[in-house]
Amino acid sequence: MQLLQKKKPEAASPTIQAWHPNFRNYERLPDIKVVRTVFFINAAAITIAIAVAGFVGHQEYMLASIHSQIVEVQARIDRDKKVSDQAIALFAKFQAGEKKLQEIDAFLKARPAVSPLLLRLGETLPKNIALSQFDAREKVVILGGIVRGAPELASGQANAYVEQLRKDKEIGALFDDISLTNVSRDPQSGRLNIELSLRLKGEKPEKK
Repeated sequence: MQLLQKKKPEAASPTIQAWHPNFRNYERLPDIKVVRTVFFINAAAITIAIAVAGFVGHQEYMLASIHSQIVEVQARIDRDKKVSDQAIALFAKFQAGEKKLQEIDAFLKARPAVSPLLLRLGETLPKNIALSQFDAREKVVILGGIVRGAPELASGQANAYVEQLRKDKEIGALFDDISLTNVSRDPQSGRLNIELSLRLKGEKPEKK
């Protein structure tokens, strides 16, 4: 009966291990992966290098193109510089000439016309006064003449002629001031020499 009874697990015999030892060195075994990690790393590095090289090459091409354009434009500038300088010089001469013409035109417009003034002076000239000088200057008109008649009346007649010119509608409208500037007696003829100054409107009297 004791032989037929099962033995307790504690009393069972120990498990028998494999019949041979494991001599495999896992570090030295070949890599059996289909795609290795190193491949991805190398591929990424090559892609980055190609992209950088392409970018640098494009930049170099653009710089070379710009440099070529600069050289071409500079050549055109050098070619046209002489003509441009001549045109600038001609334009400067034209401006100077235009300025002179404008000054002359303004001066002529500011001065009264000589012919109508002479006609008006002839129409209003007293019988005892004769004009022998008419000098139209930039700012004034100088009249010179003689007064015929008695010496004691000549000075008064000259002053009366000045007042006549001031009150004249046409002559007085052209001048701001009309004055008798010189009176002298001619020793040979005994007549009175007179000089009148007619200052144009808008002109300031000259300081003596």
